[in-house]
Amino acid sequence: MKPRRSVLAVPGSNPKMIAKAKGLPVDEVFLDLEDAVAPVAKAAARATIVAALNEGGWGEQLRVVRVNDWTTPWTYADVISVVEGAGSRLDAILLPKVTDGGQVRALDLLLTQLEQAHQLEPGRIGIEPQIENAIGLRNIDEIATASPRVQTLVFGPADFMASIRMRTLVVGEQPEGYEPGDAYHHILMTILLAARAHGLQAIDGPYLQIRDLDGFRRAAARSAALGFDGKWVLHPTQVDAANEIFSPRQAEYDKAEEILEAYAFHTSADGGARGAVMLGDEMIDEASAKMAQVVAEQGRAAGMTRTTRFTPPESAAE
Repeated sequence: MKPRRSVLAVPGSNPKMIAKAKGLPVDEVFLDLEDAVAPVAKAAARATIVAALNEGGWGEQLRVVRVNDWTTPWTYADVISVVEGAGSRLDAILLPKVTDGGQVRALDLLLTQLEQAHQLEPGRIGIEPQIENAIGLRNIDEIATASPRVQTLVFGPADFMASIRMRTLVVGEQPEGYEPGDAYHHILMTILLAARAHGLQAIDGPYLQIRDLDGFRRAAARSAALGFDGKWVLHPTQVDAANEIFSPRQAEYDKAEEILEAYAFHTSADGGARGAVMLGDEMIDEASAKMAQVVAEQGRAAGMTRTTRFTPPESAAE
């Protein structure tokens, strides 16, 4: 699965912002038909999105559209318009405010019918369910397994905070009175565990104070430390920070690749067929290799290049 370190939110009704997004070094761009578009502008925004997807100028970004949630009168028309108009150029549908697996299955069925009707590759368009309320979090395993199209689980902090009546107006920051600690830890870890249990990516939601880059870095660092794959960005100034924070540091990546090479050598017949061995001052074993594999895969996906190499000892007994 392609990396989603930086996921840029772009109003689907704004051609100028869409055009600018095409040139940004983000892993995913989602064109929004939900919160960023007024009700009276949604029909026109669909046409704007279809035109933008069909135009050239896109880079390697994943191209996603966030439709309206199933409790609104717009969802079915959002999906039909976008897939009929530009389905071959669409990577996924972001479905907001998901509360149960039935909502994911409904989108899956509609996508399947559209693919059949328009000779699109079956099952290629993914689904990104967004968890934005308490009931969605309680049903997260059902949501994660509702369709083979599901690729990510996405945290929607603003609506979630409202749904549990968290006492704060600053999205992404700790509510006053909860220090020290992280008021979002249980929510984020629940999403992360469900994602990992079912082979999905976990994406953190936005940090709305776009001029506070230090605040964005703090919030991103928390979810990255847990193991999240990426975070939404709302402004070009947040892009480089997201790509950096959700990629391994160079020294970490180099060490991970060295551990993998050293472990492969020492467990081989030529290396002494040992299950545990010293690498410098550290003992490495199978568990070390599993941890290193995670970091190495993240670095490779980010296009990182190694700066060091493992040199096998002259004697396997060393």
